[in-house]
Amino acid sequence: MAENVKQVEERELSEKEIGEQRQIKRNKLEELRAMGRDPYLVETYDVTAHSKDIKDNFEAMEDQEVRIAGRIMAFRRMGKVAFVDLQDKQGRIQSFVARDNIGADEYQIFKTYDVGDIIGVHGVVFKTKTGETSVRADEVQLLCKSLQVLPNKWHGLKDTDLRYRQRYVDLIMNEDVRDVFMKRAKIISTMRKVLEEDYDLIEVETPVLGNIAGGAAARPFLTHHNTLDIDMTLRISLELHLKRLIVGGLDGVYEIGKVFRNEGMDKNHSPEFTSMEAYKAYVNLETMMDLMEQVTYKCAMAVNGTPIIKYGDKEFDVTPPWKKIDMTEAVIKTTGIPFDKILTDEEAIEAAKKYGMTFENESDWSRGKIIAEMFEDYCEDIPGFLDGPCFVCGHPLEISPLAKKDPKDPRITRRFESYINGWELSNAFSELNDPIDQYERFAEQQRQLDLGIDDEAHPMDTDFVNALEVGMPPTGGIGIGVDRLVMLLTDSATIRDVQLFPTMKPESK
Repeated sequence: MAENVKQVEERELSEKEIGEQRQIKRNKLEELRAMGRDPYLVETYDVTAHSKDIKDNFEAMEDQEVRIAGRIMAFRRMGKVAFVDLQDKQGRIQSFVARDNIGADEYQIFKTYDVGDIIGVHGVVFKTKTGETSVRADEVQLLCKSLQVLPNKWHGLKDTDLRYRQRYVDLIMNEDVRDVFMKRAKIISTMRKVLEEDYDLIEVETPVLGNIAGGAAARPFLTHHNTLDIDMTLRISLELHLKRLIVGGLDGVYEIGKVFRNEGMDKNHSPEFTSMEAYKAYVNLETMMDLMEQVTYKCAMAVNGTPIIKYGDKEFDVTPPWKKIDMTEAVIKTTGIPFDKILTDEEAIEAAKKYGMTFENESDWSRGKIIAEMFEDYCEDIPGFLDGPCFVCGHPLEISPLAKKDPKDPRITRRFESYINGWELSNAFSELNDPIDQYERFAEQQRQLDLGIDDEAHPMDTDFVNALEVGMPPTGGIGIGVDRLVMLLTDSATIRDVQLFPTMKPESK
């Protein structure tokens, strides 16, 4: 509905007021510069304490001299004294500033400071008459002048789009947002600790730019290298380079890095996201199950102190071991189609037709591909079915070009996907190390790509086949979606809430 005249007038008045406040801030800056007190020339400040540490250890720190620094979030002036709420990396603490303590001239300058300015305070730790832990200032120094107007302290920064675009303001105004990203950092550091200490893996870095977008079924972002005059892609996975390192004798490697997929966006998907992939020689799928359980369990304990993940009105206990679900058995149970007795593609197509599936080109479909499609269409949406935590196992060969065949049934692979809250969190294999089999699977994938049957099929990678011909030991591998794991452990509604600078459409001019 269009704005009425009063709303437009109020909005324009607000913008005018903000413009006036910004001009006042600039005028104050010029006055400081004229006095030889340009805050932008300050390079250092010797911070000796932080807000939470002071509050938590008041008895030990009472009457001690400290130097704190942070942003002014509230300013209460009362004649010869003032109270300032200072926000640092740990939270907020009050500073008591009196004219008699810092001097009349300094107090006059101090009174011109604004909410948003960054100051350093030297003083003594004490408690006010109301019992609030504070710092009694004997020196205040302006370290940076804020020339913008922060959002209203009572309403904060609520506009979701603006919060993502101006994350720096979002972090200043919203404590819960800062907490999410502090937890994210803790989750990633815990993940590294588990991988290195429990599984003897080393962290490596692999290229972001490449000639072949491999390791996953996804559309890549395309770019061009001017000097070499070649088209290149941003990586869609970390997998194939990491497995080359296993061939090279680095028996356990992992990488936490950005990957890029030129696809849709929703609450669980972003074109740029963080993946952790790990590969270890001489282990199998079951070791990767254990790794997934341990990473999730120990991250939950590290950030929340409990293995119970609370997400919305749901709870998930991630204590190992997790439940296992066979993909084909799940489809049989849900649809009633006896795929355990169906042996040919033709039989599978006819059974799927009777159940309600339609096919544009039947020659593009196989028994395995139909099972995978039916699991996605008819099983994944069953309420609570994939709440987990659980492992879905037994993926058909046709949709798993990089996984070993199951020796008990070569139609399926040694692969699992883990789920919590219906979200896929990880994908893992007993890695295919047969170069002849790998070449044949790549060739079939390339055929589907060339014919337009599947524009997300895996392209041929002859150098990776060559690496397998050199010889890769039996290997277990896993990829974990870091952003989704952070979402669960921080009860965040969308993937954008756990990415500091999510991909955004440019603002219209």
